Amino acid sequence: MLTKTLEQTYFVIDFDSTFTKVEALDVLGEISLAGHRDREAILEKIKIITDRGMSGEISLSKSIELRLELLHAHRDHLPALIETLKNEISDSFQRNREFLTEHADHIYIVSSGFKEFIVPIVTSLGIKEENVFANTFVFDADGNIVSCDCENPLSTDKGKVKLIRDLKLEGDIYVIGDGYTDYEIRESGLANRFYAFTENVMRPKVIEKADHVAPSLDEFLYHNKLSRSQSYPKSRIKVLLLENVHPVAVKLFESEGFNVEILKGALDEDELIEKIRDVSILGIRSKTQVTSRVLEHANKLMCVGAFCIGTNQIDLKTCTEKGIAVFNAPYSNTRSVVELAIGEIIMLVRNIVPKSNKMHEGVWDKSAKNSFEVRGKKLGLVGYGNIGTQLSVVAEALGMEVYFYDIVDKLALGNARKCKTLDELLAVSDFISLHTDGRASNKNLIGAREFALMKEGVIFLNLSRGHIVDIEALVNAIKTGRVAGAGVDVFPYEPKTNNEEFINELRGLPNVILSPHIGGSTEEAQENIGNFVPGKLLEYINNGSTYGSVNFPEVQLPLLKDSHRLLHIHANVPGILAKINAIFANYHINIQGQYLKTTEQVGYVITDIAKDYSDEVVNELRNIDNTIKFRLLY
Repeated sequence: MLTKTLEQTYFVIDFDSTFTKVEALDVLGEISLAGHRDREAILEKIKIITDRGMSGEISLSKSIELRLELLHAHRDHLPALIETLKNEISDSFQRNREFLTEHADHIYIVSSGFKEFIVPIVTSLGIKEENVFANTFVFDADGNIVSCDCENPLSTDKGKVKLIRDLKLEGDIYVIGDGYTDYEIRESGLANRFYAFTENVMRPKVIEKADHVAPSLDEFLYHNKLSRSQSYPKSRIKVLLLENVHPVAVKLFESEGFNVEILKGALDEDELIEKIRDVSILGIRSKTQVTSRVLEHANKLMCVGAFCIGTNQIDLKTCTEKGIAVFNAPYSNTRSVVELAIGEIIMLVRNIVPKSNKMHEGVWDKSAKNSFEVRGKKLGLVGYGNIGTQLSVVAEALGMEVYFYDIVDKLALGNARKCKTLDELLAVSDFISLHTDGRASNKNLIGAREFALMKEGVIFLNLSRGHIVDIEALVNAIKTGRVAGAGVDVFPYEPKTNNEEFINELRGLPNVILSPHIGGSTEEAQENIGNFVPGKLLEYINNGSTYGSVNFPEVQLPLLKDSHRLLHIHANVPGILAKINAIFANYHINIQGQYLKTTEQVGYVITDIAKDYSDEVVNELRNIDNTIKFRLLY
């Protein structure tokens, strides 16, 4: 906490790589050296000099001198630099404009950079021009930048120390910066605390000297209990992403300031139990099992994102009981799976795989025997959800007759025909493709009995879930000729990583296409999923919206404006809303907006209230009987 009143507290903030994401002179070099034949080499030299100066390896004055010599910059380059820097203001500073304007009288920008570009940037966020202290350029008669004002203490070593001493600020001083020169203010005894700012760059020599590491301005404000845009710094919220999710997902979380850990492979139960502690957001694909035992150790988990269609690998009941929202990607990879199914049907019915294998062995087997067109054939779809319906449309466009069976009554698209029973579909189909969900009751849905009902020489695909098919029965059906060709993308047991050997009885069988669970693994699908799932998770974390959740009451909330949002998750028992509103009434709090949605298991109440309220309100809301989770958003 601050040791004095805010009227006696001053905030000294660096500019380059703190207020902005970049070093301005590096950017100026990119502009001034455009078209220069050695541009990249010179820019690399400038960057090295910058880093050496910031980490204290060379003197500041030397760093400025060397960079200005290399820049070949002109006064006319500055407008372009300023426009670029306006788009490079650090995210956490953008988020906390209110703090910057509210405390403008006590915020000082102290930089070894140059006023010519710093003033236009910082004043746009409410900083006072008279509180900006920086170097100034010296121009020659033609407008070339040739030097800096050597009379300015900020152009010399320990210049920031000299400046702060000359300012004679009466009160506590807190320094926020990424460079060694910022630490020197603390080292001199002129500042109470130095915060190493790491949102944009991490300098080990600076971090080791810091009183506190601030991954963002939010962290600094939270640490000092100051007004801020985030109720809790996202740098303190841990995200664990498994199974090689698309890089776009990683970028989305990192750009929001979360603490992100990435692992390429899946984790088994014991491994995940070790990793899940203190994790708030978990991202998985289909191999990682989020069991009740794992969830018992998930002390901070708020939500789980399945970067795939299915969620049978997640104990949804326990997640709901613990107030953990689960989201998936029901549509993002649909097209990719459909295209694979169509491609495999054509490959299998034409015997392309065995013919190709023979060609690689030097055998020329030109024959039309057992090779057929798909036109006019009957495709049977077991499951008529998002993938089944789209496959139905594409197959019909290729001239196939489509039949489907689903335990839920579904509207047929195009000329597709619904079968009353699974047995009926199996008997009529030339091609059979499985697109059911992975619920436990579907285990061995297709076994020896079902294969016996199929036509002789059927083409069989499983691109849904591995445990749906009895593998031994499928192997036997292939060997006896009941199944003339099979495409299998999913298996009862799948390797956790690419380094583990795939072992299965289907290996080596004729006219069988085996693929390593890549039905939805196209660049397009994975990028779609990488955008979609984090989008849902971030909506929930940032705004409280649960639209698209597979286990929570679905609520699409408006953006939070000029209020605080209280999120209350509770067991669905009578009287909770009345208790919540009684607390608000007791404290004379005006409700600006309120939303309630329930499922059989849980209720979700979202209340927007004015920013002024007692801490006791939050404590009482947390302690209402049957409360599962409570969250506060600013």
